[in-house]
Amino acid sequence: MTRIIILLLFLAASVYGATRTYDIVVYTATASGVQAAIASATEGKTVAIIEPGLNIGGMVSGGLGLTDRGNSIVIGGNALEFFKRIGRYYGEFGPLFDFEPHAAEDVFTEWLASLKIPVFFEERIETVSKSGTRISSVSTNLGNTFVAKVFIDASYEGDLLAFAGVSYAVGREGRTQYNESYAGVIKEPSSLSRHQFTVGVNPFGPDGKPLPMVYAGDPGKEGEADKKIQSYNYRMCLTQNPNNRVPIPKPANYDPAYWELFRRYFAVATPQDLTFNSLVAISDLPNGKTDINNNGPISTDYINGAWEYPEANWTRRQEIIREHIEYTQAYFYFLRTDPAVPESLRAEVATWGLAKDEFVKTNNWPHQLYVREARRMIGAYVFIQKDRTEEIEKQDTVGLGSYNFDSHHTQRIPVGSITFDEGDLQAFYAMNPFQLPYSMLVPKPTECTNLIVPVCVSSSHVGYCSIRLEPQYMILGQSAGVAASFAIDAGKNVQDIDIPLLQRRLRKLGQYLTPGDIPS
Repeated sequence: MTRIIILLLFLAASVYGATRTYDIVVYTATASGVQAAIASATEGKTVAIIEPGLNIGGMVSGGLGLTDRGNSIVIGGNALEFFKRIGRYYGEFGPLFDFEPHAAEDVFTEWLASLKIPVFFEERIETVSKSGTRISSVSTNLGNTFVAKVFIDASYEGDLLAFAGVSYAVGREGRTQYNESYAGVIKEPSSLSRHQFTVGVNPFGPDGKPLPMVYAGDPGKEGEADKKIQSYNYRMCLTQNPNNRVPIPKPANYDPAYWELFRRYFAVATPQDLTFNSLVAISDLPNGKTDINNNGPISTDYINGAWEYPEANWTRRQEIIREHIEYTQAYFYFLRTDPAVPESLRAEVATWGLAKDEFVKTNNWPHQLYVREARRMIGAYVFIQKDRTEEIEKQDTVGLGSYNFDSHHTQRIPVGSITFDEGDLQAFYAMNPFQLPYSMLVPKPTECTNLIVPVCVSSSHVGYCSIRLEPQYMILGQSAGVAASFAIDAGKNVQDIDIPLLQRRLRKLGQYLTPGDIPS
């Protein structure tokens, strides 16, 4: 019965070519967007979600079943409630942080339905209308127009903020821009980088040119800024259960020559580096499933493949998504068929397949590309390296984080006669709580005064690398929804709301704003 009610609710939201008016409109049904909508509705506001795809939950329901969370004690409010609901879904008492993708989507879907929050699927924003510094309405590819008092951009890409004329950055700042020691190109091997080649692998073909998996352009100089993006991948939900397993497809355009660098790696790497557990990170999920992530120098991250994505148009993004799918399919096909791979490993990889009861709308393939970073707003306050390491207390705190700086590789390049994966940043493992300021969620007041951004927050690349976790996105989503409601009630711009009043309300809702709020 619950599923029927949910289906009817969402089908009712699918009438095209209309103008719809709400107090708050949230762009995309990421986990952050869902929490923003739930918080808005809980505050008594009318709210709707516009979602370009077919699913709810973003990466949380898109394969990231092993929750990256740092120190879980900082997770409060509705983010913690989500994990408690996941626990109840499995008949457990208390929060559960590792779960199947469909479980997350079921929990989010039923939560939204209980509050009668409509989700408009397969709609993406194409135009934004503004009056002065305020967004008046947004229009979508399906001809619908959405009018609201406050808008929340919870997308991974920051498309709404860009359409609204809000400043943003793409790529990496140089070390001098914000005086960040971890910034810029990290071409020199260091302890900050993991998932690296441990043996020398020749990156050049017989013609003297870099092999297909190696970037042939200018890699930049140490510490310099660039416009390149850390790599994306798919978090694969695989199983060895023959009763719930379908083969990972071979891509139609599979090119054995593309994988020559991988063959060379197999020829020189140590046996312990060539186990399946070393080539990919395997994390167990309930019911015999996994969350497969990148691990090692050549893995599921499509290095060099994401740079265009943040500012690409819809058509080009679909091409990039297809390239990532084909790369991932080819990766597993190579491992189970290529003669360079030891026979025992080929046989082991062949025992894995897609879980046929997951991602049923997308042929068992994850519905969400792991967009680790895209646009980053340049707003009222820019969160940088020192905000994680030194100046961790904020007067306008609206949540807590605890993670280290974590960036995946940005480019694979030749360094002399060897291959080097550049850009991985793993630093500052203190895992101590740090405070997330409200001022990084709002644009400069000269640019937009009724937009809140809880995902593509105002930050440097380094600063963002400590924020970009789904629990933090959910925490910020809830805070954004409450803040949007406060702006409406007070008749104020989002930059001018009463922060102490907002903080009191968030604490009442169970949000942890300082370490002192965390239950002992």
